[in-house]
Amino acid sequence: MKQLFVPGRLCLFGEHSDWAGHYRTMNADIVQGAAIVTGIEQGILADVEKSPVFKLTSEAPEIASFWQDFSCRMQDQDLKHVAKSGSFFCYCAGVASYILEWYKVGGIHIHIKSMSLPIKSGLSSSAAICVLVARAFNQLYKLNLNTLGEMNIAYLGELRTQSRCGRLDQACAFGSKPSLMHFDGDEIDVKALNIKKHLYWVFADLCASKDTIRILSDLNRAYPFAVDEAGRREQAALGEKNLDIVNRAVSYMANGEIESLGRLMTEAESLFNSDVAPMSEALKAPKLQRTLNDPNILPLVYGGKGVGSHGDGSVQFLARNEECQLKLVDYLNSSGMQAYKLTMCPVHTVRKAIIPVAGYGTRLYPATRCMKKDFFPIPCPDGMVRPVILILLEELVASGIEEICLVLGSEEERQLYRDYFETPLSKEHLSKLSPAALDYENHIQNIGKRLQYVIQTEKLGFGHAVYQTRDFAGNEPVLLMLGDTLYRSATNKPCALQLIENFELYSKLTVSVHPIPLAEVSRYGILSGVWEDKKRTVMNVSQMAEKPTVGYAEEFLGINGPDGQKEYYSVFGQYILTPEVYEQLAADIIEHYENSDSTREIELTTALEAVRRNYGMVGVRIEGEMFDMGNPAALKNVYRKY
Repeated sequence: MKQLFVPGRLCLFGEHSDWAGHYRTMNADIVQGAAIVTGIEQGILADVEKSPVFKLTSEAPEIASFWQDFSCRMQDQDLKHVAKSGSFFCYCAGVASYILEWYKVGGIHIHIKSMSLPIKSGLSSSAAICVLVARAFNQLYKLNLNTLGEMNIAYLGELRTQSRCGRLDQACAFGSKPSLMHFDGDEIDVKALNIKKHLYWVFADLCASKDTIRILSDLNRAYPFAVDEAGRREQAALGEKNLDIVNRAVSYMANGEIESLGRLMTEAESLFNSDVAPMSEALKAPKLQRTLNDPNILPLVYGGKGVGSHGDGSVQFLARNEECQLKLVDYLNSSGMQAYKLTMCPVHTVRKAIIPVAGYGTRLYPATRCMKKDFFPIPCPDGMVRPVILILLEELVASGIEEICLVLGSEEERQLYRDYFETPLSKEHLSKLSPAALDYENHIQNIGKRLQYVIQTEKLGFGHAVYQTRDFAGNEPVLLMLGDTLYRSATNKPCALQLIENFELYSKLTVSVHPIPLAEVSRYGILSGVWEDKKRTVMNVSQMAEKPTVGYAEEFLGINGPDGQKEYYSVFGQYILTPEVYEQLAADIIEHYENSDSTREIELTTALEAVRRNYGMVGVRIEGEMFDMGNPAALKNVYRKY
């Protein structure tokens, strides 16, 4: 049994542009649609498991007054009949019928535990249940769909009902984070957005009435070809003018320009009222307009606008701060509406990094009798010869890392590092350096100010070494870099920065990956999954295997490449660990000590796999190369290519 949560969705900007952009398949002069959509805190929580039939049950108190358990044979005609019935479960049956038609699966049982998402309020409760059904089938029957695939099936399944939903409704599939969506004919592109400052949103069900079917019918009259000035104004409002507003909103969110973002909401509402609303009598929304202009609300907000198809459905505001957000929710509720708060938090950027260097370097014996492998000299492209550890530290600094913790094996090693990074050279030595080298000496000393050290007194495995940094990491994400691996970026961004930027979009345990030949899979940890983006940069990891056999990898771990051939991906040697990883390592260590006969080492891979199962994992394909300094054969390659 699995537990799934799918949120509702709130369209912040760009409503109606999804179906409008679809008309580019008929009229190339129509501008692509664009919208900013976010999942909300309210949603559907359910347990899902395989079943002989398609079944939905509930214990959710929020829907107890009208809920009746539902069951249907997993047969095509039965499911399609329910989908066309207009019943409460038609959306679920529509998705199930599509899945059955294309994937020939068995049934599922969805047991809804809570339903905090209001129904028929412009927050896509129907899309949320459709995504829930698609995701349940995907995970239980291992259909290997990425998030966009789940979203598309939810959309196509809902179209099998009497609903005529837009393409942005199912954006709830991407979770509770803002996303930028583009709609170009049949093509959809989704990109996660970052925000710089807290955004205190409030949205509310106006508890009035609107006729969505009539609104969509009236607005569609201007497409694919406008026949009068009113139609041309609508096309421009949902096309080039909307695209400009959405682009500015993305910029304001990324730069923390909150007041400008609020004013933009009001501007977008004004544009809708002047150029779109005249197309439909159903868009006369007296309660929405009264609420947007309520003198009791205006001092609390930077701006506001309608939601979704507009009309007297829902309203949204950007509150000035958290206090104003709470006051606004109370006021709207006291005015007979149902109000909710949505706080968007900036992703906590990765400030800290750890590098374990406590190993003996046995693969490089006998050289490591006199020199730690992390101090091996490396000739660099700029003509300088740097030790391995300095190259790694410089990459971290260039990637914005502020604090670095080294995991050492002894107090003697701590002194070695302090001598190198904190102790100034003698006056005689300094006098022989060039001016450029003297500047670089200051650079080394400045790096030393970022360093902290912990000692791994027991050698109980790599996971145990990482766990020694738990106090240093605190409750923040932390970048882990291997102490015997060098990296060379193929772009103007260091490999570590490529990883950090993708973590800040997804906020999950993140692992760098790169392709390797099938013949080499038994030497590495191999990850498999589905790509979340067209550029094949971000992978939703569904399986990890430590040093699998070639046969196992070929059967279970290959990912289809652009040419249809299987590709295999190993860990690139950089990770961003979330607090859940340290919690899992703590549990593994407790288990190790409770089992006094245990000789099993505490491995990081075991903890990563547990976190992946419970919270998910993102793999990021790095544009660059890695060089294993602990491998004598690879070391030759380092000196030849680095």
